[in-house]
Amino acid sequence: MLDADGAGGSTPVEEAGVTAAAGATALSAKTATVIGAATLLAACGGSDGGTSATAPSAPVVVAPAAITTAQASRFLAQATMGATRSMIDTVVSRRFEGWIDDQFAMPRATSHWDWLVANGYTVAANINSEAGFDATMWRQLIAEPDQLRQRVGMALLDMLVVGIGGVNLNWKQFATAAYVDVLLDNAFGNYRTLMDAITSNAAMGSFLTFLANRKANAATGAQPDENYARELMQLFTLGLYQLNMDGSVKTGASGTPLETYTQADVTGLARVFTGLSLASSVSTTPDRYRQPLVMNAAINETGSASFLGTSVSGGGMAAVKTALDTIFAHPNIAPFVSRQLIQRLVTSNPSPAYVGRVAATFADNGSGVRGDMKAVIKAILLDTEARSDAALTSATAGKLREPVMRLTAWARAFGVASPSNAWAIGDTSNMSSRLAQSMGRSQTVFNFFRPGYAPPATAIASAGLVAPEFQITNEQSVVAYVNYMQGLVANGTGDVKADYTAILTKASDSAALVDEVNLVLAAGQLSGTTVTAIRAAVDSIATTATNAAQNRVNVAILLTLASPEFITVR
Repeated sequence: MLDADGAGGSTPVEEAGVTAAAGATALSAKTATVIGAATLLAACGGSDGGTSATAPSAPVVVAPAAITTAQASRFLAQATMGATRSMIDTVVSRRFEGWIDDQFAMPRATSHWDWLVANGYTVAANINSEAGFDATMWRQLIAEPDQLRQRVGMALLDMLVVGIGGVNLNWKQFATAAYVDVLLDNAFGNYRTLMDAITSNAAMGSFLTFLANRKANAATGAQPDENYARELMQLFTLGLYQLNMDGSVKTGASGTPLETYTQADVTGLARVFTGLSLASSVSTTPDRYRQPLVMNAAINETGSASFLGTSVSGGGMAAVKTALDTIFAHPNIAPFVSRQLIQRLVTSNPSPAYVGRVAATFADNGSGVRGDMKAVIKAILLDTEARSDAALTSATAGKLREPVMRLTAWARAFGVASPSNAWAIGDTSNMSSRLAQSMGRSQTVFNFFRPGYAPPATAIASAGLVAPEFQITNEQSVVAYVNYMQGLVANGTGDVKADYTAILTKASDSAALVDEVNLVLAAGQLSGTTVTAIRAAVDSIATTATNAAQNRVNVAILLTLASPEFITVR
């Protein structure tokens, strides 16, 4: 991935792995060898399509090329929180679009809110705690079948950020869970509806400090809080600079980027987002945090407010609707949102043409509907830049796999469960001992990594490329990840453990074992060099040794998880 100069040598992802390996004293020499492996293995191509010519007048029918298991696994690395062997087989059978349609038709899993209630987290002792939040997040990501919804929901959480630590409410686990439910409930809906839902959500109101935002006070000089007005435009919808439909920045005559909005627009918009308040004053239960915010007329600005070439007056929810309608109609929203969704699902550096195709679908789904998330998701995942095997050898295609998704890939591939329903994985955001990321725990609205981040003084930056996930990737975090996963693979945590029953049947045959792990975890993309190194490590454990089968399986899995080809999604 992102071999910026297009020449030979390791990619930045692999270089990070090599550097980390040098300091990973807990790893074996064989592990370090695997982390340093460099080249990617292209996935097998589909079979050639045949034609039917039974009669001269009959139309020519081109049979679609069969989808290989490697192509199916690669698709699932983009569309889910991790492939399973059964899901790979389903994609081969149903094909890409059929699988997507099946996922669209699947009902929403048990909501985070309902799971917390059902599992007793409403007890009074939890009123000022975060108890249950991590458990419900990990359970859904790993165990629920609505995997496309989970993956898109986490992409939205990376973009429309709320972090539980910045939610200054009691019952914050419920408030934040209700916010994540909003993202999941609307993942297949319309982006305009999603804008309404996050604007009227209590956790977002607290996190971006517009909850009970008050109108200007002439006597004291106090002005409305501008936080949400600014971030709504800058981070959630429009971006700082005017964009063409292909995501490129518009410039003036001097070549200077044209700004999307001004400080006056922020100030005007902030007047609209005053008065939004909790629907109830009852704090002994968390119920009010699930209810949409309501308008408190006493603190709402009813005077004129101007922004983005629009003016409103009278205040209330009508003004909020006009403001959101105005932003939704802005030409920037289609390329801005589309590019970030592509980055989260497929590749850090989509071509302008790719962005343009998806943005056009965002602007019009083919039936005159703007913001149709189902159409946008299909456009992203079925685009030639997502599905073509050419990406496997492209110098700029692909992305670094988010740390959380490295864990969930392992967990889903090997049937991780928690019989007690405790799901005691916990907060994994510690950079020195865990993953440097934990969903729903970003400390700022800018997420754990920014979409425009490029690691300084690297080939990536020199080539004008970005690599967002590298913002939380360094020697310390890579070593911590491998060491943390070593413990999880071997022992789990609490009663959160994998079921290796199926893969253990291949333990005595290193070729079959590594091939299966390679397929499910790495979409068959491990290089020949890496496969050879992993097989050698597996075969160094005699089949007659104590716990040989389990130890051979553990080594094959861990070394695959540590390989640059797995850490890179292509």
